[in-house]
Amino acid sequence: MTRQRRPWWQYAIGAVVAAYLLSSLVWGTIDAAGTRGWAGGGLNAVLYIAATACCVATLRWGGTPRYAVLPAVATVIALCMEALTPYTGVAILFLVVWVAPFRMRLWQAVPLSVLASIGFVLMARVNSLPNDAAFGIATGLGWAMFFAAVVNQLAVTRRQSAAMAQARSREAVMGERQRLAREIHDILAHSLSAQIVHLEGARLLLERGDDSGSALERVDLAGEMARAGLEEAKRAVEALRGDEMPLAGRLERLAGEFRSVTGAPCKVTVSGEPARLPPEARLAVIRTAQEALTNVHKHASFAEVAMELRCGESWCELEVRDMGGEPGRLAATGSGYGLIGMRERAELIGGSLHAGADGKGFTVRLRVPA
Repeated sequence: MTRQRRPWWQYAIGAVVAAYLLSSLVWGTIDAAGTRGWAGGGLNAVLYIAATACCVATLRWGGTPRYAVLPAVATVIALCMEALTPYTGVAILFLVVWVAPFRMRLWQAVPLSVLASIGFVLMARVNSLPNDAAFGIATGLGWAMFFAAVVNQLAVTRRQSAAMAQARSREAVMGERQRLAREIHDILAHSLSAQIVHLEGARLLLERGDDSGSALERVDLAGEMARAGLEEAKRAVEALRGDEMPLAGRLERLAGEFRSVTGAPCKVTVSGEPARLPPEARLAVIRTAQEALTNVHKHASFAEVAMELRCGESWCELEVRDMGGEPGRLAATGSGYGLIGMRERAELIGGSLHAGADGKGFTVRLRVPA
């Protein structure tokens, strides 16, 4: 995996902070040496380096309970430095209150920053420092912690937004895959099942030694159904684009194909204004009608079918009802995905689908928002 390069401004900020810490170390050591001798200066340098190491370790490995104690240790070291030599631990205290919100929970960082400010004020009183300087630095520590917390929250929000965008992208990809799966099933199940019927009929005719003309006619019909399947795929693309023939005409075409394949009557009734349906709802109506007719052909051969589309102001309802019949040769075929796909398609656009036995027959009822 390619490692992303940090932006230049982060390196610039790191260089400024490093320069500030180094200068504070040098001047603090010199100040401590002038006040308490070179032994005091050496002790100050050791304490300063140890506190800085705690902060760097917090930045590098922080975020786990094991390292949560390091900022507190750095704070204690900085206050000890203040007790030995005034102002030598100020840089460490600012570093602690800046690091804490990034590597600790807010309920931990805030008390630590408050204690650091109070501790500095107390050390200032012990060393008889001016009140305005003491309270000014303590206020600066508070503002530094607040600014660090805001910056950290902005970074967290940005990461969460990126994660949500990535999740939405994955969800969109999965939704598109499911939609394509439904389209492939709906188109292939409708055209291929009819082709199988005609080809099976041609095989039986040839096996019995009947007139080869009848078998050839069956093969021709299978070829026509294959071409019809190809046209259906093209119409599916047109439906998604919103550029297709009127819905009533599409339903009548499906009914005509059903009548030509099965020889059974199929009546279509349309009321209202189906032209108001959006492309997704119109495609759901077409696919549901197509799947319902395919299921009738499989499970109730030669059954009479009534297909009715009723459109109101806010809803459109499609009802496909058969009067019952004998199971066809294809009754055992299929994966059962048809009803599931129709129901998923309806729910995705805020509709519903109900399918079940109705007397001797079977009824499929689709309801979609208009």
